[in-house]
Amino acid sequence: MPVNAEKEITKLWRDLHSAQAEICKTYYRWREVAVAVAGPDMKPMDIALKAAEMMGKDMGKSLLPRLNWLKGEEAFLMNLGRALAGTWVTEGALAAAEKGEKPGEVFIRCTRCPWPTAAKEFGVPMEEVALTRERLFQSMLQDVSVFFNIPLKIEMLKAIPRGEGEYLLRLSKEEG
Repeated sequence: MPVNAEKEITKLWRDLHSAQAEICKTYYRWREVAVAVAGPDMKPMDIALKAAEMMGKDMGKSLLPRLNWLKGEEAFLMNLGRALAGTWVTEGALAAAEKGEKPGEVFIRCTRCPWPTAAKEFGVPMEEVALTRERLFQSMLQDVSVFFNIPLKIEMLKAIPRGEGEYLLRLSKEEG
């Protein structure tokens, strides 16, 4: 029986998007439960930021085997930026890393993100969506900074949930 490659690719593509949407919805279902269990004294934003820290720390450890310093600081930062963008792409975003304006600077740009749409379904404030993304990436950098003995920082310059049309984050070596 001949295989219809176009039909199979279309089915796989649809299944991938369904899985990515389910990742977002599962996170927000979990958030609803955590907020309900935590009670009225706990702010939902605090729960979301703590979750981002915990997930980011775990995700950051998975970056370590794929990073190295052999090609120097510029290549290291670009590879790290690509790794961060790659995690976002896995979630269904259109994200990429690009060279920054200054040496030692990488921008991570995301022009489509599924998280605001999912958050809207669950009534989550858009500012929380932006801040949890920033906190997630900041937490991912903690173990990388310690392992390579390089203080790293990432800051959000633009965010889709803030109505700025895209996410733009600056990854750089912290000056100290």
